[in-house]
Amino acid sequence: MELNEIMNQSVFAVAGDTLNPEKYAYKIKHGLLEHGYTVHAVGKELADFDSVPEKIDIIDLCINPVKGLELIKKCKKSYKCIVIQPGAESEELLSYLKENNLAYIQGCLLVGLSLYAKKNEK
Repeated sequence: MELNEIMNQSVFAVAGDTLNPEKYAYKIKHGLLEHGYTVHAVGKELADFDSVPEKIDIIDLCINPVKGLELIKKCKKSYKCIVIQPGAESEELLSYLKENNLAYIQGCLLVGLSLYAKKNEK
């Protein structure tokens, strides 16, 4: 999946510190919400991806790679693709995703929002 296709999805689960305005996970969460996407925050608000009350289209990892890998390994829900934000990657995470044929890209949703955001439907 390419970044433009990711931005055409609707339901995002953002993993990271979504409560601290200084953190990128917070900026991503609020940027998505401002553009009319549905966003669920994992890490500080929900315990894991399985706690998201609806179908997930995109998982966004904006979190320490060790914690991100742990969350992905625990996840039983289906999703279309994982976005690994700069700094959230590790060799262990990338190896796990490749070995398990899990769809992912390394990219930035803030860039995606600036280039490909859906029109705000609110």
